[in-house]
Amino acid sequence: MKRHFILVALLAGAALGRAADLRVGIIGADTSHVVAFTEVLNDPKAKGHVEGAEVVALFKGGSRDIESSWSRVEEYTKTLQTKYGVQVYDSIEELCRNVDAVLLESVDGRPHLEQLKPVLQAKKRVFVDKPMAGSLKDVIEMFRLAKNAGVPLFSSSSLRFASNSLAARHGAIGKVRYAETYGPCELEPHHPELFWYGVHGTESLFTVLGKGCQTVRRGTTTDGRIEVTGNWSGGRTGVMREDKGFHGLARGSHGEMPVGLFGGYEPLVGEIIKFFQTGIVPVKPEETIEIFAFMEAADESKRLGGVPVKLKDVIKQARVGK
Repeated sequence: MKRHFILVALLAGAALGRAADLRVGIIGADTSHVVAFTEVLNDPKAKGHVEGAEVVALFKGGSRDIESSWSRVEEYTKTLQTKYGVQVYDSIEELCRNVDAVLLESVDGRPHLEQLKPVLQAKKRVFVDKPMAGSLKDVIEMFRLAKNAGVPLFSSSSLRFASNSLAARHGAIGKVRYAETYGPCELEPHHPELFWYGVHGTESLFTVLGKGCQTVRRGTTTDGRIEVTGNWSGGRTGVMREDKGFHGLARGSHGEMPVGLFGGYEPLVGEIIKFFQTGIVPVKPEETIEIFAFMEAADESKRLGGVPVKLKDVIKQARVGK
């Protein structure tokens, strides 16, 4: 009888362990993130391994008019299949029937809105990688659809979860009055200027300062690089500048500290899995919308010759145009 009880307990524990591991599906095999995230989740020996989920399914996707998208799909698909045993599905609908949650990873932000719709219909929690969309209008619509469907959704750059930026946000140097972040700003002609890679430095800036940006002006540094200055409520100022690497500085009421550094993918993946398990988003929709409004306002400021542009006007226009 005792041996029978032990065997039942072991079998029950094993079943519970399997049940606790979420089955995750990936949409879009055209970014290095799909391999990096899968390694962190599926390989127990990986640096910063995150428990509780496993990537089991893939919809390849890919954009024919972006070379950095279509040229990588087959390579990353093969890696996920051969190294991690991931199953490839021919449609997002079929993928959703075989997973518990979704990573929307397509490197091109433009198809995200349409790719999201079957995920919401299937009621699967979803993380949308950067850029969340190809326009502010689509970002707003994606959050609207997710809210109406009752499905939690969030989007974030990995730089949001760098320990230094989070420390500044949570009061390590008191009330932050000024922040500057730096990062690469590679351009892609189908997206607004900052959406493609400048989004990371922009996310770092908002991680430190939070919501409340009122106006944006797009200028250039003395050596001709992108420089975007935002004025926040309460007299705060934030500047995002183009540079080769990620770094930055924040000044607060109690001193200053470095911010905007890249801390690896593991902290982001950990937050994603926690979100999949709880349904609690670590980044509010309002802040993400403001980030994309900042970047779209920078585009409008550039078009107008560098004059300040109000974020509320850009958001209003995006909502009217939906």
